[in-house]
Amino acid sequence: MSVVATIARPLLGLAAAGVLMRQCRKPMWLPGRLIALQMNVSHRALTDWALGHVTIEKHSSILDIGCGGGKTIQRLAERAVDGKLCGVDYSPASVATARRTNAAGIASGHVDIRHATVSALPFDDDSFDLATAVETHYYWPNLVSDLAEVRRVLRRGGTLIVVAEAYRGGGVDWLYSPAMRLLGAKYLTADEHRNALMNAGYSDVQVFEERSKGWLCAVGRKPS
Repeated sequence: MSVVATIARPLLGLAAAGVLMRQCRKPMWLPGRLIALQMNVSHRALTDWALGHVTIEKHSSILDIGCGGGKTIQRLAERAVDGKLCGVDYSPASVATARRTNAAGIASGHVDIRHATVSALPFDDDSFDLATAVETHYYWPNLVSDLAEVRRVLRRGGTLIVVAEAYRGGGVDWLYSPAMRLLGAKYLTADEHRNALMNAGYSDVQVFEERSKGWLCAVGRKPS
């Protein structure tokens, strides 16, 4: 093997890893759509566990932030059968995949999916009963102010649930800590999740952990 090949091979591996990491942060083009579809599968058990900690009524109006491949919206729509489901994502590839996943709901007017950022949500104040954020807050530009922006669009007494498959102090730190550093992602403790919601103006904040799996969900309510 030539010296050039010896040097190039690990560099190519690092480049490929960098591309994958960027796609996880913001899926783009065809590879991004494939990653969004993969998220639909990989996040299912985590999402089902987390949603067990909130109440979803059939008339609920729900916003899913960072909707990815759109499967969470689809499952929420099955429970809020007479409500309104909205999803936002800042990745055009994710928006396209989520719209395809929820084509029937969009056609019926039950679901609306938009290209938008959590820092400037395109909704009026007091619009939603529930907001969900599954595996996305790691990458928000300013966590506390973005949480406050979500609070703005919640109705009084409305609920936000933030869901994490990785948190500092969980049972699989050894696995996730290096990956989160490579991603440049926020890697918070349970207390830091709680404090972020409280600093953003939420009340009745609770944090639930599934330590053996490294799962966490933080729930807060907009004061009524």
